[in-house]
Amino acid sequence: RFVSMQNHLTLIYREEEREMLPLCRAEGIGVTPYSPLASGRLARAWSKESTPRSESDQIARRKYDATADTDRLVVERVAELAEQRGVLRAHIALAWLLQKQPVAAPIIGATKIAHLEDAVGALSVKLTQEEIAYLEEPYVPHPIVGHQ
Repeated sequence: RFVSMQNHLTLIYREEEREMLPLCRAEGIGVTPYSPLASGRLARAWSKESTPRSESDQIARRKYDATADTDRLVVERVAELAEQRGVLRAHIALAWLLQKQPVAAPIIGATKIAHLEDAVGALSVKLTQEEIAYLEEPYVPHPIVGHQ
């Protein structure tokens, strides 16, 4: 019997909500999403200069570049809500993910201690249903990626 599923689920890639999350809920399977900050896209200003990783990470570019125009609206809402709440963007994006059922825990790809500390800070952020709806509203369905 399967007990957990590692998947791709973020505020800017929610395709797992259609089939896999309902299946996991029904079967009592925990979900451990990877890349919860979409390779940093949900944690920094959209207009911020690219990072060395964003320039060289071809996998992330294949996942996110084609949908950048629609994703930007979601990222801007994350920034707006983070500013209103006085928390980091990473806190908002991770708090959204942690409130999704049946997410057990995201897989944090931290490369610095500060990244890990930022992620832990999300545990104290609880989003209202109105805030969740606000973050989710501009999402546009994406082509399925990562299952080649």
